Amino acid sequence: MDLKVTTLEGKAAGKVKLSDTVFGLEPRQDILQRMVRWQLARKQQGTHKTKGRSEINRTGAKLFRQKGTGRARHSSARAPQFRGGGKAHGPVVRSHEHGLPKKVRALALRHALSAKLRDEDLIVVDEIATKEAKTKALSGSLEKLGLSNALFIGGAELDSNFKLAARNIPNIDVLPVQGINVYDILRRGKLVLSKAAVEALEERFK
Repeated sequence: MDLKVTTLEGKAAGKVKLSDTVFGLEPRQDILQRMVRWQLARKQQGTHKTKGRSEINRTGAKLFRQKGTGRARHSSARAPQFRGGGKAHGPVVRSHEHGLPKKVRALALRHALSAKLRDEDLIVVDEIATKEAKTKALSGSLEKLGLSNALFIGGAELDSNFKLAARNIPNIDVLPVQGINVYDILRRGKLVLSKAAVEALEERFK
């Protein structure tokens, strides 16, 4: 299908033909959910930890004699029922990653792109670049386009001026086309692709 191309100043810059195999799918929520869950699981550090009874620096001597005290039988003060003892079944350092087939990951990205197009939240610009790294000037341009919450995807090389100008604007993310991912697409309201990014994505899924 054809989509209008605009400039960052809001002027018309022709049209671009989008591939139905990349942008024309019927989005499936289950695939998108699996992909987001996979991404967030990979981001978890997994460094949460408590000490077990074998790691507590405390005497291992028997607390008191076995019989004759009228109290319950105990051996070590490191046991979890005592104050200062080890934690029973506490969290340990581990990886939260789980598997997801590469084909499902590729399909999820196409579904995310298709979802943005279907919801009319996809904008194609001729290029993502500015003449100078001025946040105020870029904020004015984005305000004219109605972009207050957006993800910008440029070509293989990002324009340094645009990247510098955009990094201090809240809710605006900028990524090269190699870094495009489902989570960042879905967490922002609008998806703004450069023509170079569109060509790279269609070549990727050819």
